[in-house]
Amino acid sequence: MIKDKILKALNKQINEELYSSYAYLAMSAHFKSESLDGFAHWYRLQSEEEYGHAMKILDYINDRHGKVTLMKIDPPKATWKAPVDIFKETFDQEVSVSKSINGIVELSLAEKDYATNNFMQWFVSEQVEEESTALKLLDRLKLIGDNKNGLIMLDRELGMRASAS
Repeated sequence: MIKDKILKALNKQINEELYSSYAYLAMSAHFKSESLDGFAHWYRLQSEEEYGHAMKILDYINDRHGKVTLMKIDPPKATWKAPVDIFKETFDQEVSVSKSINGIVELSLAEKDYATNNFMQWFVSEQVEEESTALKLLDRLKLIGDNKNGLIMLDRELGMRASAS
């Protein structure tokens, strides 16, 4: 049986992952409205990936005979001035999610819940990749600056992202 402190933290993490999914979907819609279909595609897939993370935690809670408690998801921002602003927000969101995941790892060790600790290691590794990707794209957008040709080239590249499923 899963301990109450761990259950509460995991349910909160489901909310974090669903918020990320929701925010990335809003970013996708924004890019679509700006005719940057590659960026829109990349963020749509990113939204689906975050949703998958939430489902992974939900399934884990159920496997441990815990009670899933879904919480309110705050509406994300809907407009941005520039693509670089969106990727800055994305990087900040991933850092926030990493902090939350690390908190669950710390709690699992304090509670001697080694199964949850083991489960969360996948998320720890995943967040290294998520932060790295977001920072790399942010850095590339900073290099591109106001160069529209560079933006179109990156849009084309992001449009080639394959679905993880």
